[in-house]
Amino acid sequence: MKRIVLTLGIIAGIIVSAMLFISFIDGTVEFERGKVVGYLTMIIALSTIFFGIKTYRDKHLNGIIKFGKAFKMGLYISLIASTMYVASWFIIINTTGKSFMEDYHNYSIEQLEKSDLSKEEIELKIQEMKDFQELYKNPVIMAGVTYLEILPIGIIIALLSATILKRKS
Repeated sequence: MKRIVLTLGIIAGIIVSAMLFISFIDGTVEFERGKVVGYLTMIIALSTIFFGIKTYRDKHLNGIIKFGKAFKMGLYISLIASTMYVASWFIIINTTGKSFMEDYHNYSIEQLEKSDLSKEEIELKIQEMKDFQELYKNPVIMAGVTYLEILPIGIIIALLSATILKRKS
């Protein structure tokens, strides 16, 4: 089980990390398309959870696996991939992506100004963004926020995979 989890967790981590690096290769980001491409990449990469559970069940457990064991495998694969994603983000944010938060702030302001919100609501949102920018400078907060981008997707895929693949004797 350990070998499957480690191998597929690293494969998933390489996929999401590679897409992250490719997205920031020139230091600029297209925010609208980036969200869609980013989350699709996460889903594709974390599909390794399904294949890991299935492989372990069929080749090592004679076609039988309980939900808990299957979910645990999926969770471990997801944690490995997520940790690689967070590490990659730290590398990017400290190299080619140094202006990311400022660029995202400016993009968000443009989107707010196009919205139907009142001037007071826009000012409130802008202040919230400024407060978040300050919090995001803390590496612990940055890591937590980055884990929250990918880990919930991994947990959902692990739950779905464990539910689909569980088999009792």
